[in-house]
Amino acid sequence: MAKSTDIKYLTAVKQDKQKKKFCRFKKYGIKYVDYKDIDFLKKFINEQGKLLPRRLSGNSLKYQRKVGDAVKKARQMALLPYVTDLMK
Repeated sequence: MAKSTDIKYLTAVKQDKQKKKFCRFKKYGIKYVDYKDIDFLKKFINEQGKLLPRRLSGNSLKYQRKVGDAVKKARQMALLPYVTDLMK
């Protein structure tokens, strides 16, 4: 017979809190988003070549617009592809 101390209830597993998202431009003092810096711009693009939204990247509105413009300019200059199967 099971004792009352032996009964275990199913509870949700405690997960660590996610890291708080931050705007890396404000934190590191980056003023200008360079369209020629492809490695930096790839951080804001998913595997298919689409731009990540603000809620995933953590950028502020001001810098998300600058990143979008830089990615569009890099695509125009053929530094980044418009569409791809596996970019990373």
